[in-house]
Amino acid sequence: MKELELKIEGMMCEGCENRVKNALKTIAGVESVEANHTTGLVKVSVNEDVEQELLEEKLEDIGYEVVKE
Repeated sequence: MKELELKIEGMMCEGCENRVKNALKTIAGVESVEANHTTGLVKVSVNEDVEQELLEEKLEDIGYEVVKE
């Protein structure tokens, strides 16, 4: 199990948080998702074989921009 943290732009409310959580949970290997619209942070617990790029693509598909640091 590994923890990934992503910063995204576009989450404005709890509804957005739920949209992000539900979308990421459809990916095989995602165990849990925490999203905070105030900070823009998404914390994801995944199996070792899940790549961060897959999560980023899913977030972009539903309309959010992943902030690369």
